[in-house]
Amino acid sequence: MRRAIAGLATGIGSLPYLETEPALTIIKECLPQLPHWPQLPRRTAAEGFVQQFLGALKKQEALGADGKSFIDEHEDWPEILTNFFSLCLAAEAGDAAALAAFAPEEEAAAGFFAFCRELGARAFPGAVAVKGQVVGPLTVGFQLTAAGGRPAYYEPQLRELIVKNLALAARWQAVTLKEGERPVLLFIDEPAVNVYGQSTYITVTREQVLADMGAIVAEIKGAGAGAGVHSCAAVDWSILMALDIDVLSFDAYGYFDSLLPYRRELTEFLARGGLLAWGVVPTSEAAWQEEAGSLVRRLHSYWRELAARGVPQGLLERQYLITPSCGTGILPVPLAERIYALTAAVTRELWAAGGE
Repeated sequence: MRRAIAGLATGIGSLPYLETEPALTIIKECLPQLPHWPQLPRRTAAEGFVQQFLGALKKQEALGADGKSFIDEHEDWPEILTNFFSLCLAAEAGDAAALAAFAPEEEAAAGFFAFCRELGARAFPGAVAVKGQVVGPLTVGFQLTAAGGRPAYYEPQLRELIVKNLALAARWQAVTLKEGERPVLLFIDEPAVNVYGQSTYITVTREQVLADMGAIVAEIKGAGAGAGVHSCAAVDWSILMALDIDVLSFDAYGYFDSLLPYRRELTEFLARGGLLAWGVVPTSEAAWQEEAGSLVRRLHSYWRELAARGVPQGLLERQYLITPSCGTGILPVPLAERIYALTAAVTRELWAAGGE
């Protein structure tokens, strides 16, 4: 799949529409070869970035009524744990009904279900592959809390629940998208990986991050899908490039320099066939000041700078995707549409130039 999608454009996930139809329309128009299902956080609170993927934890009543804290001090907690892990074991053993328990309700992911219906109706005839996304375990772990108020990520048992839930939610999503008879690429969207190395998060270890992210990647791969990771901050890229992923997605417009210290790891990642998804289209008002040509020139300057530091330029020019720098879910609609149009235009200009 890596060769088939190299040079294509896709989106990170979110769009600012209130309904699925205009979201799917702009995806069809701008990203026809690698379309993604649209997250619509403005449509309802249930489509929030974190809440959207907590289906099994909610169904098993592991979370309180607010959906933001575990009830791990409740007298029923041992039974809840038993039921949840039994469900996980059944899903991992191939029980389709158990796996379906990790699906979101349609109210929480209207864009996903509408996208799948469109796939079934052959509404993306030019699609080489399709893309989905799931939130990462650190982001969830630092948004949810234990009963006592401590971030759930610091509690080993709760962290395990989160990772299991997300891994099986990712597997369900990959399996479901594959019913559209296209190869599937699934991103783990993990902005919170930037906590690693910060003095206020010294108990977050590299080994933890690799294990937690790796468990989700393994479920995606086990479902026969390609795996990617997206982070829109300056992070320790060596961690993400150590994962068994096909695509590393980053905010190149805002954080290109953060990649420079990791040229050895980047060279190794590219050498084993990995693709870089260049978020070269800004998801800010800067998009009004940019044109496809200016962004292509920016991208070429990035490639030259990396090549000057020893990263093979030929690999950079062949093993890429083009994306917005981040999601567009909280932006004004005209700005989001400008960003998607620019993403398509940048890709066309690169094709016309032969990627040189």
